[in-house]
Amino acid sequence: MDTAVLNNSELFRGVGIAASLGLAAFGSCIGAWIVGSATIGAWKKCFLQNKPASFLLIAFAGQPLSNVIYGFITMNALASSTSLTPGQLMFTGIFAGLGIGAAGIAQCHCGACASDALAETGQGFGNYIMVIGICETIALFIMVFTMMFAG
Repeated sequence: MDTAVLNNSELFRGVGIAASLGLAAFGSCIGAWIVGSATIGAWKKCFLQNKPASFLLIAFAGQPLSNVIYGFITMNALASSTSLTPGQLMFTGIFAGLGIGAAGIAQCHCGACASDALAETGQGFGNYIMVIGICETIALFIMVFTMMFAG
């Protein structure tokens, strides 16, 4: 019986640690797909209108990459935690990963709109980055609060 408890404890712990990175990366991947597609479409629109295709749009397409880093930092914080029980660690990792991944998807929807708007008007880059930054801040808050909770 002790062996089964130990194995379940290690399983819960491992799931939480892996989920914090895996789910954050999954959300970032979906986000990269969304904003990358929109960025390509915005460049196409520029080419069709014989307008210069701004390289600045790549800043929007690269936004989801940071969420993978936040998931990695969160994973390391959970892996080194000694204050959480295996069950707490599992649920913390799952929900932190989901939150960071969802923030990546949100920022990429904003980035997709920003790509279209910048390609159409050639204006507003700073404004668009600020809105995307708000979504990014959610991921940062989740990472920091998880690190504080993990001790």
